[in-house]
Amino acid sequence: MRGRSGVYPKAVERLIGAFAALPGIGRRSAERLAFHVLKGDEASASDLAQAILDVKRAVGHCADCFCLCDGGACPICGDARRDHRVVLVVEQPKDLMALEQTGLYRGLYHVLMGRLSPLDGIGPGELTVAQLFARIERSAAGEGQAIVEVILGLNPTLEGDGTALYLAEELAKRGVRVSRLARGLPAGSSLEYANRAVLADAIEGRQGMT
Repeated sequence: MRGRSGVYPKAVERLIGAFAALPGIGRRSAERLAFHVLKGDEASASDLAQAILDVKRAVGHCADCFCLCDGGACPICGDARRDHRVVLVVEQPKDLMALEQTGLYRGLYHVLMGRLSPLDGIGPGELTVAQLFARIERSAAGEGQAIVEVILGLNPTLEGDGTALYLAEELAKRGVRVSRLARGLPAGSSLEYANRAVLADAIEGRQGMT
């Protein structure tokens, strides 16, 4: 096997390329991962490959909320103990998981699978926006419990705020209450490091001390 300045065997180059294609993985990190696989035994490599295949074959998206699941509907949507009248909209499944870990929210979710970004060619048609509206319209027509509130839990970025504004306007036309997650200064942070949007939300959402 030759060094970095040379050419690796084709199989190694292919593995490095596969790792480098992952988000947040550069060439150096991809090489370290590839060498880790090379140093391990064949059983470990087989387990890794099988785990990847199993994820692709067995895991899909919930037919209702688009969260990750291994069946037609996820456990959250199928839980009769949750409040089916409230839907919290998030960008990605990982956002849903983070919120679920708090144990504080007992409603349902809807995963957009992204956010609006016109410069990147991502419009409503590339997200699950139509499916969200369809859920609300079906509930209003008497299919299941009527959805009365949609909480926007999008990330506080330019694209996230733009997506929230678009959804708020469209949801208002459908007669549901629209709210958003509170935002403000995180504990332990300094004012000088907070951006303008966070500071504005902190001021608008200020609370009394007495």
